[in-house]
Amino acid sequence: MKKDLRIIYMGTPEFAVPSLEILIENGYNIVAVLTAPDKPKGRGQQLSTSPIKDVAIAHNIPVLQPANLKKPEFIEELRSYHANLQIVVAFRMLPEIVWDMPKIGTFNLHGSLLPQYRGAAPINWAIINGEKETGVTTFFLKHQIDTGNVIFQEKEPIAHEDNVGTVYERLMGRGAKLVLKTVQAIEEGEYPQLPQDESVHINHAPKIFKETCEINWDQPSEKVYDFIRGLSPYPTAWTMIGKKSCKIFKTQITEKKLSPGAIDTDNKTYLHFGTLGAALSIEDLQLQGKKRMDIGSFLRGNKI
Repeated sequence: MKKDLRIIYMGTPEFAVPSLEILIENGYNIVAVLTAPDKPKGRGQQLSTSPIKDVAIAHNIPVLQPANLKKPEFIEELRSYHANLQIVVAFRMLPEIVWDMPKIGTFNLHGSLLPQYRGAAPINWAIINGEKETGVTTFFLKHQIDTGNVIFQEKEPIAHEDNVGTVYERLMGRGAKLVLKTVQAIEEGEYPQLPQDESVHINHAPKIFKETCEINWDQPSEKVYDFIRGLSPYPTAWTMIGKKSCKIFKTQITEKKLSPGAIDTDNKTYLHFGTLGAALSIEDLQLQGKKRMDIGSFLRGNKI
């Protein structure tokens, strides 16, 4: 019965919103939401709330925003909601005292087909590595990150023209449906708990930093192409043009040959960068201190 489930939902960014909304729409009892503390944002440094907090407030759901997840006062407050299930979608790492609290357990929605791409940036790394398929997984949390027993998985194809933004959007919706399916199975008391296969080669998905995003043109064209779309639109691959860094959002592989890192342009319609294979045509970019623009607009204002 829905009323027998007392759920605490944990998440922060936009990716976590559809999963929370689908549970609310289906009448599940979300007794509290746990999200990141408000943060200063923009020029005025006004305090900004997370997308998950906005949804919770709109539905009169209590919001918890602890800075420290191990603080005794927070642990007592969490216990006071008497949740028997916790759901995590795009939130931070939880201490055992938190994830082990509810009777049924805590399950997480992860943006990959576990055990592949365990870590903070699964969608990015799947595309960077040229995968043709990814997906979403629900699994119960345990000590080691992203290693718990799998409840359900669903696959999602990655097209050659996809980037992180397009795959993210699709997984966000598919993930919400998988969260609902998982809660419905838990409600009925019949759900799988399959150990992850540790015998296969496992690709990992570590957090991405700015230095990770610098383009190495001394690689095959397909590898560079996948790297750029695997970081677009965020956090974005970059390279140097002259003395300024430039974010590259979109490229196409050409038939032209240039030495790695070499630039060829007519300063009107095209800008090509050489790789170990065919050159890449830059289509969408943002020079340091400028707005994002297509290559034609860029070359009208920036001669190379």
